[in-house]
Amino acid sequence: MTAEVTTGRMSSDHPGYKWVALTNTTLGMLLVTVNSSIVIISLPAIFRGIGLNPLEPANVSYLLWLLMGFLLASAVLVVTFGRLGDMYGRVKIYNLGFVVFSVCAVMLSIDPFVGDLGAIWLIAFRVIQGVGGAMLMATSAAIVTDAFPSRQRGMALGINMVAAVAGSFIGLIVGGLLSEWHWRAVFWVSVPLGIAGTLWSIRSLREVGSRNAGKLDWPGTILFGIGLTVLLTAITYGIQPYGDKATGWTSPWILGGVAAGVLLLVAFCVVETKVADPIFDVKLFKVPAFGLGNLAGLMNAIGRGGLQFMLIIWLQGIWLPLRGYDFESTPLWSAIFLLPLTVGFLVSGPVAGWLSDRYGARWFSAGGSLIVAATFIALLLIPVDFDYWLFALLIFLNGVGSGLFASPNTAVIMSSVPARQRGAASGVRATFMNSGNALSIGVFFSLMVVGLAQHLPSALRDGLMTHGVSAAAAGQTADLPPVGSLFAAFLGYNPIEELLADSGELSRPAVDADTLTGQSFFPHLISEPFHDGLVVVFVAAAVMMVIAAVASAVAPVTYVDDDLARTDDDGSVAAAQLTGKR
Repeated sequence: MTAEVTTGRMSSDHPGYKWVALTNTTLGMLLVTVNSSIVIISLPAIFRGIGLNPLEPANVSYLLWLLMGFLLASAVLVVTFGRLGDMYGRVKIYNLGFVVFSVCAVMLSIDPFVGDLGAIWLIAFRVIQGVGGAMLMATSAAIVTDAFPSRQRGMALGINMVAAVAGSFIGLIVGGLLSEWHWRAVFWVSVPLGIAGTLWSIRSLREVGSRNAGKLDWPGTILFGIGLTVLLTAITYGIQPYGDKATGWTSPWILGGVAAGVLLLVAFCVVETKVADPIFDVKLFKVPAFGLGNLAGLMNAIGRGGLQFMLIIWLQGIWLPLRGYDFESTPLWSAIFLLPLTVGFLVSGPVAGWLSDRYGARWFSAGGSLIVAATFIALLLIPVDFDYWLFALLIFLNGVGSGLFASPNTAVIMSSVPARQRGAASGVRATFMNSGNALSIGVFFSLMVVGLAQHLPSALRDGLMTHGVSAAAAGQTADLPPVGSLFAAFLGYNPIEELLADSGELSRPAVDADTLTGQSFFPHLISEPFHDGLVVVFVAAAVMMVIAAVASAVAPVTYVDDDLARTDDDGSVAAAQLTGKR
């Protein structure tokens, strides 16, 4: 107490310290995940600001890397930083992460270049900012787990996880609002919050958890980093066309990249069983609560990411234009109309964490996944030009289901490992979540493109010719890969205007240019093909959620306090209560 009074800093055994740790790490997680999605809505404004058209073939790689760079860096490095946190102190790594993140926010907001150099500057600092984000994500859950007793851990991790997932939805709204003001404001918003969070964390957080001394596993680190990078990059580039194919999944480079990535990750698992100080003890996956919990988390992250992208395309490419919204304004309005999804998550997430501390985590996470699966199927049953209140109810329930899953799932994973390995375990959990978000882009865009490719070309050809476009130009436009129309709708561009811009057809007297570039032609044209693609996407997502539900339901819930393990086989709190603590 004397030292506390002298320094003005709260000691780690103070009753209020755990709340300080929770609020600071929650801010950190919120900043990271807001920034993981904030550029999605604001990409058109950013590219206009640096003077590039993101839909030009030469600029597609810039588009993909602005979307993926932050996610890739975060996904690849969280395990490494989790291990470093176990070795040198989780708070040290966390504080450094805040510094890196904040510096990059400043550098992104002052991009001095335009054109290619402007895009490269943004991509480079987004990747480095992802490194800082990986430090924060790798250690935040471990810091919270160290600070809270097991009887309150579900609630605490629930709040932390709610911030993590809700940030990805909040980022859409913030990005839409700020990009309407100025594209640099998208990055300005993180500067004061990042600096305040950095100073606060350095002053207030304490090293509480156990350390696991040892050397950094360089072979494992390199194999994991390169393997996951190659795999995720190959899957992402799979959405681009190859030859006369709608996607790149027949490209030897894509298939080779996927194979190489998988082989490197397999080699990583083998190496980790041989070295004295592995970056992560793969034997922990033999703990059912840890292994199945992470499987459920991966399935949930992929499905959630796919939902986010598909709903944005649905609103921006079809529903909003049919109601008179200009294509340029649809990014902002799609974020606003998706608010029920965020509200549902914010309502259920903390409540699920609190209830799981009292009644067990298993059935909350399993039930939440089933609710999400049911909403995916229900979204297929409503018309593409839907009644908004029905749509709002369904996405609200989807958010509720995601909230019911997230908090208990995180608590189960983090409570199932020894205290000395919580940093690495937190890193693995974050890797599965970030990898799921990154995978969702490649997986669900590819599935949607496959669905569109069946009917969109013929519908586009007939529609263009009906309004005066020559047969040659209509056929050439219809033969373009559907991913072009998909990206245009995703970014808030008028797809027909973009597709016909270089053909000169829109200036011909016989062509009804006003109708073709109006608010209703493309939405009506794409509605049926889009629904065909949506069936493929949402059925796949529903299956993933069922897998997550089964994994959550069959895993026994194991709690480890100070390396003392106990298992609650029936999902209730009875076993924990017998020990006298929970």
